[in-house]
Amino acid sequence: MKKGQVYEGIVERVDFPNKGVVRVGEETVIVKNSLPGQKVKLSVNKVRKGKAEGRLLEVIEKSPLETGHPCSHFGLCGGCLYLSMPYEEQLAVKEAQVKRLLDNILNRQEQGYVWEGIKGSPREYEYRNKMEFSFGDEYMGGPLALGMHKRGSFYDIVSVENCKIVDADYRLILKTVQEYFAGQEVTFFHRLRHEGYLRHLLVRKASGTGEILVALVTTSQKPRGEEKGSISEEALLTGWLATLLDLQESGALQGKFAGILHIVNDSLADVVKSDRTDILYGQDFFYEELLGLKFKISTFSFFQTNSYSAAVLYETAREYVGDLGGKDKTVFDLYSGTGTIAQLMAPAAGKVIGVEIVEEAVEAAKRNAADNGLSNCEFIAGDVLKVLDEVEEKPDMIILDPPRDGIHPKALPKIIAYGVEHIVCISCKPTSLVRDLEVFLENGYVVEKAVAVDQFPWTANTEVVCSLSKLKK
Repeated sequence: MKKGQVYEGIVERVDFPNKGVVRVGEETVIVKNSLPGQKVKLSVNKVRKGKAEGRLLEVIEKSPLETGHPCSHFGLCGGCLYLSMPYEEQLAVKEAQVKRLLDNILNRQEQGYVWEGIKGSPREYEYRNKMEFSFGDEYMGGPLALGMHKRGSFYDIVSVENCKIVDADYRLILKTVQEYFAGQEVTFFHRLRHEGYLRHLLVRKASGTGEILVALVTTSQKPRGEEKGSISEEALLTGWLATLLDLQESGALQGKFAGILHIVNDSLADVVKSDRTDILYGQDFFYEELLGLKFKISTFSFFQTNSYSAAVLYETAREYVGDLGGKDKTVFDLYSGTGTIAQLMAPAAGKVIGVEIVEEAVEAAKRNAADNGLSNCEFIAGDVLKVLDEVEEKPDMIILDPPRDGIHPKALPKIIAYGVEHIVCISCKPTSLVRDLEVFLENGYVVEKAVAVDQFPWTANTEVVCSLSKLKK
């Protein structure tokens, strides 16, 4: 195969996260965002060391697995990949992806492992409790859009007013905010020119309490260009706030606003962060309820984006921890976020120590533990790599729930050096998990059992839980 050539072929399978393996004669090509069983036309854009990658040009024939979809944005928005397939088929695809990855390394360990399949989300639609929408235009010079990036595009935005993975409150807030700022002729931030005002809209809603936190993210620049006449930022934000509160007062919302914020972010990177945060209404946090516990969640606190499936995930993790062997045991919860897992472990442990790099999340974890009446939880703000050198306590058991990139390579030897007999790993990126598991296997650990948990229906992502034990010498 050569770069630039066009071929047709059948997608044999999809490897994690979205890599379709297309059979073309005796060769295969990796084509992203294709589905098993589709006949596709592709253009080869890379050939290296005998491996070819291609760009999807056209779906010539749909997959036999495709039965239609309920979303007008499907295929345009970069969010959902499997929406045209029944949920059971999507679960089967994800389960096979994870098992292939695990088998590649676990078939080399000294003993077999138990594969427990995949657990589906209790709610297939309207499950997300957090969305970061971007301002922009659907095409150059087009009207103001607010939504998600177009698939394969860094600049173009699709207004996802009919998105099916969020509930009606998200859709109404999105539509209302877009119409308000379009009517005010406010500029959006151009990522190339670094000019403009509107950047993102962050919406978080507690599935258990119905509390909503909304944050408008802008630059510190003027809201309008000179040719459209000036408008004060204060007047603009006052009008925006009143528009949102009208939704609540009219009864149009199912939930209720806990807080409405204005965040200023002048970073050149396309990320949601704060240089300054102003509370326009209410407070900068809300409460979520999960598995009998109450959690205070602030603007940037990490919390699983699917509360319904998070209950399944954490119950699975608790099951994998098993009997700690006494209430005098110390548990390390590394990458602890707002302390959800730590607090679930607390009743069965003597002490739980959580380590999290986001200080805001650590403060929330401390408050959450106090509110839930748990006095044996300690939360430390800092990088796991450095904190482990400073903590005097030694763990009897370790729980790992790292970010997508996995455990820092230099932190792994420190974790392994504790020599604990039992480790539970939770991962939101199976490829990172496999890389980390290889190191554990090289240092005398084996995976006893593993299971996938679908936290993100219709998307290419899934969570995995593994139970590791240390081989007796």
